[in-house]
Amino acid sequence: MHYTLIAPAKINLYLEIIGDRSDNYHELAMILQSIDLADEIELHSISTDTIRVHCNHPQVPTDRSNLAYLAAELMATEFPNTFAKYGGVEINITKRIPVAAGLAGGSTNAAAVLVGIDLLWKLGLTRSELEELGATLGSDVPFCVAGGTAIATGRGEQLSPLPSLNNIYIVLGKFKSLEVSTPWAYKTYRAEFGDSYIRGSDNLAIRASAVHSGEMVKAILHQDVKEIAQKLHNDLEKVVLPAYPQVLQLRETFANAGVLGTMMSGSGPSVFALCESQEHAEQVKLQVKTATKNEDLELFVTKAIAHGIQIVS
Repeated sequence: MHYTLIAPAKINLYLEIIGDRSDNYHELAMILQSIDLADEIELHSISTDTIRVHCNHPQVPTDRSNLAYLAAELMATEFPNTFAKYGGVEINITKRIPVAAGLAGGSTNAAAVLVGIDLLWKLGLTRSELEELGATLGSDVPFCVAGGTAIATGRGEQLSPLPSLNNIYIVLGKFKSLEVSTPWAYKTYRAEFGDSYIRGSDNLAIRASAVHSGEMVKAILHQDVKEIAQKLHNDLEKVVLPAYPQVLQLRETFANAGVLGTMMSGSGPSVFALCESQEHAEQVKLQVKTATKNEDLELFVTKAIAHGIQIVS
């Protein structure tokens, strides 16, 4: 038995840090969007009770430090009888999503493994059950299972779907050799802006009034690309852009290329720009490539999609 799955990347259209949580994470309000830049995951049943991970990208680990490995391990732990019945799993990852890019590449691979093992082992889990399992692996995994467009709250694992944004074209840029640590970004933000946090309050009304994502939600409901582009927001830019001038420079290069709007995704270092059409996106890609003249810069033309993990075969 084997399955092949497509695991899409995600970008943040909106990221607001509201305050501290008792579990040491941050209370967040985000709007997440799946894009058609995706990895391919193949899962094969193997007769031994082992988990094997292979990847075509030299930077991607194949041991327990890979979320895809941990996802398989989680399924084996949660369903020991089924694991004993069907045996282990071999996972082949074909990487197309840039590594350490703030695009949930590791999380979407883990989501694909959860979905794939559910099929391999004929578990019949619901999507919400898969999302719940995913939340124990990482905050982005539940969204990667579901995909589309969604509001994410809590530490990012609580999802409320929004109408899908189809055919919004995006140019994405990432310097291959550049990485930004997500824990560093949040820790630095806490150190610099912690005074503005809402603390010690479980009052939902107070938390809700602290969130400014309403305008973005309205723009999404109206499917107004220009308005969405104007409402892009990411609190982490306040700490990442000053510390990483290359990211700031890339963002400015996009802004000068006549895009509808541009922003860093997640904790970076990827920067994306919204465009009017595929043709416009291709023009922007060429313009940014010419202006940057840096072989280290990877550029992708992609688009918003309405789904998460998909089964190919």
